[in-house]
Amino acid sequence: TLADCPGLHGEASLSHDAAAFGCNDGVLMVERTGAGWQSTKIPNPTENPHNARVGTLLYNAATNLLVGNFSREGFVLIDRMTNNTVGAGLIHFALRRADNIYWHALEVNKQSRAAHKRQTPRVLWFTGLSGAGKSTIANLVEKRLHSLGMHTYLLDGDNVRHGLNRDLGFSDADRVENIRRIAEVSRLMVDAGLIVLVAFISPFRAERALARSLFDSGEFVEIFVDTPLAEAERRDPKGLYKKARAQKLKNFTGIDSPYQAPDSPELRIDTTSLSAEEAAQRIVSYLT
Repeated sequence: TLADCPGLHGEASLSHDAAAFGCNDGVLMVERTGAGWQSTKIPNPTENPHNARVGTLLYNAATNLLVGNFSREGFVLIDRMTNNTVGAGLIHFALRRADNIYWHALEVNKQSRAAHKRQTPRVLWFTGLSGAGKSTIANLVEKRLHSLGMHTYLLDGDNVRHGLNRDLGFSDADRVENIRRIAEVSRLMVDAGLIVLVAFISPFRAERALARSLFDSGEFVEIFVDTPLAEAERRDPKGLYKKARAQKLKNFTGIDSPYQAPDSPELRIDTTSLSAEEAAQRIVSYLT
């Protein structure tokens, strides 16, 4: 059978039932059937359109890859330009995406939960550089709201990375996913009637705008904890700026990763002129 595959480039085994071989002139597929092992030669699919099927293979012109799904358990990726086998894997289960799920209407809604708590649910989104004082101020605000009988919850960036977001790093892509997740969690908490305090660097305007878009008008309060980089670096309570300057910490906001300040936040807190206690009082006054 392999004599039919001149210029053998690679092989990918798919469970115990199938294998694929990249050849000079196409792809040789070998499958086990009820009648024993059978081979099928798939010619080089260079003329096939985007996402065309070639036998049991799916060809994607955008990626120049053949995707072979030879059984319910396995697949192989073959570069159609070189016919090299570039990857293979096993499918343990298929993901079920949103095309087969539906929103279920609930009788107890956000308004009824808020009325039960006698408060207006919203999210207070604290953004600013590391060391700006976001968590310190948010903590003081929550203490004051709690003393007033408000139902609150504080989501702190570092704390959340110990659990929900512990699989994320600090690349731009991971930072975006970090904010997407916390925005969705915040929306659920607001739906529960809570006042949610979010203390995250959240460096990108686009992601903060996306977070805002999840909430009704007036529910999202962006609080820019405005601390100049030089001041934040001078404070450096966790020693992170020192590590970043020594190139021991990559993708650090303000050093080698950008921070995009809000254009028009609901509140701007200048920490060079306000103490943490004064800043907290100003925020509480805004809410009450």
